[in-house]
Amino acid sequence: MARTFRRRQTAAPISELNVTNLIDLGFTLLIIFMIATPLIQQEQTIPVNLPRESRSPQQKPDKDAHFVAISIDSYGNYYLDNSTTAVPYADLKIRLRGYAAESKPPVMRIRGDAKLPYEKVIQLMDELKKSNLLKFTFDTQSPN
Repeated sequence: MARTFRRRQTAAPISELNVTNLIDLGFTLLIIFMIATPLIQQEQTIPVNLPRESRSPQQKPDKDAHFVAISIDSYGNYYLDNSTTAVPYADLKIRLRGYAAESKPPVMRIRGDAKLPYEKVIQLMDELKKSNLLKFTFDTQSPN
């Protein structure tokens, strides 16, 4: 009976760290930042000329308050309630101060045309605040 005296090879302990998962995570984060950075920069570099508005606190309308509608068409003409005749801006200011002088001022409903310049609505809101008519709402069309 012959015996071999060859040494048996024993498995050496693995001393290397498996970094495959860390590399995958690093590449994933790199891709996310590569996509997100241009979007953030684009948002910050778009020049927008925002209209100015004076600041005052917002209030919610009462449940039993009456409403007065101010409509603004696409040409910038103002209409009060259901009137079909345009009201000049100077007369609108006077009428707004008259509404503000009432014992219980109405809630103003702003009905602006979709094609109306944004600045016209801000101008009306500013005038409402100057007249101390701090309660106003915006009428919108339902998506259906």
